[in-house]
Amino acid sequence: MGKLQSKLSSHTTKYRAHGSMEETGPAGAPGQHSPMHTDGVTAVAALTPDLCVSGGRDKSVAICSWRSGAKLRRFIGHQREVTKVTSALDSNRVFSTSRDKTVMMWELHGAPGPSQCFPGHDLVVTGLAASPDASKLFTGSRDNTVCKWDVETGECLGRAAISRNLVTHLCWVPGEPYIIQTSEDKTIRVWDSRDLRVAHTFPAKQHIQTSCDVSQDGRLCLSTSSGCAGEGGEATLWDLRQTRDRVREYRGHFQTTTSCIFLPRGPALAPSVATSSYDSTVKVWEQDTGGRG
Repeated sequence: MGKLQSKLSSHTTKYRAHGSMEETGPAGAPGQHSPMHTDGVTAVAALTPDLCVSGGRDKSVAICSWRSGAKLRRFIGHQREVTKVTSALDSNRVFSTSRDKTVMMWELHGAPGPSQCFPGHDLVVTGLAASPDASKLFTGSRDNTVCKWDVETGECLGRAAISRNLVTHLCWVPGEPYIIQTSEDKTIRVWDSRDLRVAHTFPAKQHIQTSCDVSQDGRLCLSTSSGCAGEGGEATLWDLRQTRDRVREYRGHFQTTTSCIFLPRGPALAPSVATSSYDSTVKVWEQDTGGRG
């Protein structure tokens, strides 16, 4: 995705391809951190306020500190690159998916090998969401299926297949028993986790939907689109509670928008969202107006 560059008046942080971080300006002196992976990083997620989990093309899953950059654990078990990583709130369990069609669970303070495996998908696994209590796991794949798993036993509790539903991302709705899913068929689906059925489908977009996120209050959903040469690449805000319709779009990327997130809101800051793209940029948007922050 190229270099991530953020121009700030008082502080600049540069993230380099080899994994080091350099701080310049009055806010800090230069610092160096060793790489978490030996090849490209393909996925990252928050584990705790102090720790993050990442997956890479080197087939490994790593736990590191947000603050110090120190690598605390490294898990190896997948046969191909890791595609998604996640964890449940206040849980010591980490989950990962891979192009080898497998899903694995790792214990933060346990053995270096996987504590549970979830086989069953026929193609690369591209969606992953854990229930808040870490008792259930939901996965999606390019094989057009979404699966529900019992974390303790590894048993598949349900499997739903929809034609052309090539899953690209899954995320949990906070405080609700629902999961949001994006797909290469250009739709965003809301799944009821209790019986693994589609509770709602948003109107199809013009381009492939690549990722999604849900606001902390569970009221809004954000999705991103594929794009090329200035066509597509938008992020879309959806209402989950009232109209369940499109609220607004954020346009400005020139290629596929790969990921999105609702940013934590400070006491004096307006709600904001962030998007990243193959056009080598990360953009921050004012959530309510669509203007760039």
